[in-house]
Parts: sequence; structure tokens; C-alpha cells
Amino acid sequence: MSNSKKKTARTNAAKNGVAILLVAISTCSTGVFAQHGAQTWRCGNTYADRPCEGGKTVKVDDPRSEQDRRAADAGARGLQAQADQLERNRLSQEKAAHDRDHRAAREARSDALAERRLAMSEQRERERARKAASEPRKSSMSFSGGPSAKAAGDAPERKKKKRKPAAD
Repeated sequence: MSNSKKKTARTNAAKNGVAILLVAISTCSTGVFAQHGAQTWRCGNTYADRPCEGGKTVKVDDPRSEQDRRAADAGARGLQAQADQLERNRLSQEKAAHDRDHRAAREARSDALAERRLAMSEQRERERARKAASEPRKSSMSFSGGPSAKAAGDAPERKKKKRKPAAD
């Protein structure tokens, strides 16, 4: 991944973290108003309205005005909408990359198959040519060679016709 993509990913993660934090604060503040002064305990990574072993009390009063809380909620919703849009963009880019890779792999398989077929065809043609070159050539019946041809037995002997003597 390039540096700019890494920075963008970190920025997006930070924005998502801020959005989650704002939503959590809003949720906690809503719960506090419903309890009207009840204490909140932090038990490890969770919060409870009852004391727990090793838990500490947490002050959860929200000193912000109603307008500030609405603005924070609107900001959190805006950040969540932006995060959702970024996620949709990322998913569509990943799908496009997957489709490109799949198409390229399919084309590569097709090209390899065509190449193998061509190589096999060329091999068969070379085998045919080699076989044809290794077979002795047959002489034709119309070939008439000298005495060496008759001795070799390439052509069958012809019977000579006797001429009739001319009548005077």
C-alpha cells in the first residue's frame, strides 16, 4: 500500500473512531439523564450502575447545553454517513479489482489452452512430416530406368512385343 493510501486509511479509521466516541458519549449522557444522579461505575472496559469488584466511580455529568449536544449528535450522524459512504466506495473498488483479477485469470487460462493446442498441432504436423520423410518412396509404373533400376527391382519388367517382319 502506498503512503497516501495508508494515511487515508488512518484518517478514515480516526474519523470512524471519533464517530463511535461521539455516539457513545451521546448514549451515556442520555442514560445519565434517565437515572437522575445515579452513580456510574467503570468495571474494566464496561460501565455499570452497580458497584463491581475493582470498579471505580465515574463522573458522567454532561455540562454541555442542549444545543451543544444536538450539534454533537448531528456531527456524529454526519461522520457515520461519511464512514458509510467510504465503506461503500471501498467495497465497490474491491469488487472491481476482484472482477478485473478474475477476468485476467480467465483470459490467461484461455490463452494458455490455445497455446497448448497450437503446440500440440505443430507437434503432430512435425511427426507427420518426419514419418513421411522416413518412408521410402515408391517408384511409379511409368518410370523406366536403366539396367541398374531393373537390377534393383524398382520397376517390373515389360515384355517386349515382337514386330512382324514387313511383307514384300
